[in-house]
Amino acid sequence: MEKRDYYEVLGVSKEASADEIKKAYRKKAMQYHPDRNPGNKEAEEKFKEAAEAYDVLSNPDKKARYDQFGHAGMGNDASDFSGMNFNDIFSHFADIFGGGFGGGFSGFSGFGGFGGGASQQRRVRRGGDIRIKVKLNLEEVAAPLEKKIKINKQVTCPHCHGTGAKDPNSVTTCPDCHGSGQVVRQQRSMFGIIQQATVCPKCGGSGEIIKDSCPHCHGNGTVSGEEIITVNIPAGVDNGMQMTVPQKGHAAQRGGVNGDLLVVFEVADHPVFERDGNNLYLNYYVSIPQAALGASVEVPTLTGKVKIKIAPGTQSGQILRLQGKGLPQVNSRNVGDLIVNVNVWTPKSLTKEEKAMLEQLSTHENFVPKPGKNDKSVFNRVRQFFQ
Repeated sequence: MEKRDYYEVLGVSKEASADEIKKAYRKKAMQYHPDRNPGNKEAEEKFKEAAEAYDVLSNPDKKARYDQFGHAGMGNDASDFSGMNFNDIFSHFADIFGGGFGGGFSGFSGFGGFGGGASQQRRVRRGGDIRIKVKLNLEEVAAPLEKKIKINKQVTCPHCHGTGAKDPNSVTTCPDCHGSGQVVRQQRSMFGIIQQATVCPKCGGSGEIIKDSCPHCHGNGTVSGEEIITVNIPAGVDNGMQMTVPQKGHAAQRGGVNGDLLVVFEVADHPVFERDGNNLYLNYYVSIPQAALGASVEVPTLTGKVKIKIAPGTQSGQILRLQGKGLPQVNSRNVGDLIVNVNVWTPKSLTKEEKAMLEQLSTHENFVPKPGKNDKSVFNRVRQFFQ
């Protein structure tokens, strides 16, 4: 089953702080705790899913890789909690729950964790993401690459510097929320008085009211523009892989946080090599004399030609593996191999002299086919492949 986005699992944005991520995970852990959901397999899976998400997003290195490449960039670094019991998970994150989360709800102090006052933080606007496609060939994929890309986007208004106001005197504090960006409503319930904070409808969460708008951006804080962005592409990216360049998307209205630039890679087919993950495959043809006598030949790689030896008596279909001559794995020291499939080339036409020589050789015992017991037919090789 395809994994969900870790930010979606915890219900936080990409701009969430470490403390917000921790609080979000604690809330999910409380919600899906086994004591609250006895025998509920779905809750158990969501509990473990939240643990995996927090394990990545709470680690700066893992989080940075995940932000750039998503699940594809994690490799084997994402912990697998599916086979762990609850006590193991509690111990793994004991610092979050103060060591009191292991056997029941002692660490929660009853349902106190569900109380809540209003957050006094203003709503932060976020610019839209930009998705672009970058075409590469295998030679470009073989090594780290720096590409400069011109992007048409919304940029911060140079006249009002993103405030959306005509001048500093045109900005006042919102009278409804007093600059907090939120209004608090109280409601009585069977559990007592519940406070709920919502975005201030008057200022839209900004905490400010603009009396006179900037005439250039009409109060938006952004205008149409362009930017040349440098994208550092790691070696080994594959077709369809996505990379995130943080805060290089559209500028946000009125001084918020820029969106992200989402770079999707399209790797073109190669005229010589076929790619399978980080391995490359090459069909290489040798002549009948080279196969029979042996030879030293040069085969192409992505970084130039290399010499290999063709052993005497080489049969068509023999496989030679050149270690480390494939493609690097993204964000890893591992490098794939070049798999050379040796084919013996049979001439399609012969001169009279060539035909006479081959007819003479065909009477020699060494030219009579004598497949060994280890030589499998095409049928047997296919059948073995599917076993």
